[in-house]
Amino acid sequence: MKTQLELAREGVITPQMQQVATDENIDVEQICQLVGLGEIVIPVHPHRPGQRVVGIGTGLRTKVNASIGTSSDIIDIALEKRKAQIAQQEQADTLMELSTGGDLDEIRQEVLAAVDLPVGNVPLYQAFSEASRKYKNPNKLDPEYLFELIERQLDDGISFMAIHCGINRYSIERLRKQGYRYGGLVSKGGTFMVSWMEYNNCENPLYEQFDRVVGLMKKYDAVLSLGNGIRAGAIHDSHDRAQMAEMIINCELAEIGRDMGCQMMVEGPGHVPLDEIAGNIMLEKRMSGNAPYYVLGPLPADSGAGYDHITAAIGAANSARYGADLICYITPAEHLALPNEDDVREGIRATRLAARIGDIAANPARRDREKQVAIARRDTNWQEQMNLLMFPDQASRIRAERTPENQHTCTMCGDFCAMERGAILFEKDIRGDKAGCPHKASS
Repeated sequence: MKTQLELAREGVITPQMQQVATDENIDVEQICQLVGLGEIVIPVHPHRPGQRVVGIGTGLRTKVNASIGTSSDIIDIALEKRKAQIAQQEQADTLMELSTGGDLDEIRQEVLAAVDLPVGNVPLYQAFSEASRKYKNPNKLDPEYLFELIERQLDDGISFMAIHCGINRYSIERLRKQGYRYGGLVSKGGTFMVSWMEYNNCENPLYEQFDRVVGLMKKYDAVLSLGNGIRAGAIHDSHDRAQMAEMIINCELAEIGRDMGCQMMVEGPGHVPLDEIAGNIMLEKRMSGNAPYYVLGPLPADSGAGYDHITAAIGAANSARYGADLICYITPAEHLALPNEDDVREGIRATRLAARIGDIAANPARRDREKQVAIARRDTNWQEQMNLLMFPDQASRIRAERTPENQHTCTMCGDFCAMERGAILFEKDIRGDKAGCPHKASS
């Protein structure tokens, strides 16, 4: 079976490319060209024919990923299925199943059956969880089992995988020589892989046998997302030598994987101050040949726990503006607890809004909806306004709870409504929305 990338290089337009073109209102020939260049990926799976088609990459709307999964403290498959379904209802574009507690095969299969979103995961989570149960020591993981596990997860229906191929002996040495970190290591998969390498005095098998990883991914036309195992967990660690060493390696591997016919993404960067976000994305794009960038956060402050969905949304809006392609949501529970259903909902909404803010800053052609909202608000056309909002249920609930006496206004201004007063003053000048100048149009 040929991958989307290989078919695009042959000039073959697949149904998936056509669907992306339709969804994004972009010429399908352009989609095909960018897929062939590796600048757009389409996570698909041959065993999930009803899976939703999503394009990620250059020129497309910034996508949002939601992550769910059990922990060693909370194992509730029904809860994870509900969270997955909430993610789909709230219009997340992709889902990552990141369980570390319970029957991990069963949880993955149940989640895959519950939604039609492209589902990704981190195979190292299950690998080290099972090694810990079996040997009481995750460092005794057998590398051969890891490769068997990757194929088993792919065979279940996983469409993209975050695989930590970019951690190697060189990047660990950078971490040691710089005197560790203010925020430590924050990637579960990355930290366990570093521990395994140090314990066994061996190179990372995912790096050493990268061609084998690529071969497995190509077999299922899954997207290989190069995991960011040494991402910064504090803004004071942003762009330190260890992070940059892994980023350079991941960008090299993205190019190698593409040359082998595999769809590739690069992940990063974690905690990054606001003024460094544009530079981070520029570096990833430049070094990887414009491989799609899957952004984790970024969180531009370390002190916002409890509201880190807002912290991350600020970083995400800037990331989308400067060219990030897929943004992993952050929930209010980040750094504190396993997210519940409400956290999932709030995290997705904040991240979708952030992605939209970034998109309309990057591309003025995407601003028409904002203009239509403004006109409906100007004309106090509340029903039309609700129809255009991203979150009409929340807006309607707030308005209904505080119903104004004058239904044309809201209780913020009441009798002093600026919109109503302005409409009276300029009634003769308002002729609706016309291209160029909506306020002075010919009758």
